[in-house]
Amino acid sequence: MEVFLTIFFFTALWAGVARFGPILMSKAPQQDLVRCCFLLAAVCCWLFWLCCYLAQLNPLIGPKLNQNTVKIIAEAWDNPIKAG
Repeated sequence: MEVFLTIFFFTALWAGVARFGPILMSKAPQQDLVRCCFLLAAVCCWLFWLCCYLAQLNPLIGPKLNQNTVKIIAEAWDNPIKAG
């Protein structure tokens, strides 16, 4: 549930930047260019954030620990390794 709320929050944030960013700018002859730049920046930032966030949810490469290190960590955390 937290994942969906986080994704929804940041989607709303970047949608707000894309929607209300151009409104904050003064009226200029190149208003369409400014609107396009805000929209493009918001979409790129949102897509970059989404890719990074989703990559952290299910990492493809995890830490590779040898058996000695695992035993030391288990002993330090008072979590005995169960056989089997």
